[in-house]
Amino acid sequence: MKLYGAIASPYVARVVMYAKLKGIDLPLADAPGGNIKSPEYLKLNPIGKMPTLEVDGQGIGESTIICDYLEDAYPQKSGLPEKPIDRARSRLVGRITDLYLAQHVGPLFRQMNPAKRDAAAVEAAGKEITKAFGYLEQVMGPGPFCVGATPTFGDCALGPTTAMTRKIIAAGGFDIPDPVASGRLATWWKAMEGNATCAEVLNAYGTAFDGFMKAMAARR
Repeated sequence: MKLYGAIASPYVARVVMYAKLKGIDLPLADAPGGNIKSPEYLKLNPIGKMPTLEVDGQGIGESTIICDYLEDAYPQKSGLPEKPIDRARSRLVGRITDLYLAQHVGPLFRQMNPAKRDAAAVEAAGKEITKAFGYLEQVMGPGPFCVGATPTFGDCALGPTTAMTRKIIAAGGFDIPDPVASGRLATWWKAMEGNATCAEVLNAYGTAFDGFMKAMAARR
């Protein structure tokens, strides 16, 4: 079993964190054929995105589905809360992250150059990002993590995306509030940084993403 992808992707980091929380040894490997658009990779994942989990020669795409597979295949240590309502809440955090947060961070990244910045696009993205973090704060259960005293799937989904969002806001000098500066989200972020497994993955992701941003800045 191999996970194909780069840790600089928040979706790859999500799966890596989830696997580590469950105690699964999941090696991270380069895409077959050298890139995610190669014929070899597309045989495993026709969408051509990362990550892809290879299991006995078969490919599984999409980070949430990969985490679902790991939960089903390795149920000994669950990555979800015990109660059904809490499991739903943890999954909801991941769903909001994907549908209402992440899709607005990408447009912000494309506005990094102040000389070519579209102020209206930045303002629109900032409003949606702030709104999404408001949703997340509201749906979180008792802390300090998304749902309870231990990290679960929702934390794995939201953690890397939050790190990415904060780095882009800081690097671009955007007038967008730090989402984890106060309130419930501040408590949550402190718990993430204080957990050995979560912090390990967040640090690895942060270092890789910094490298990616430097490379993109050089190209600009």
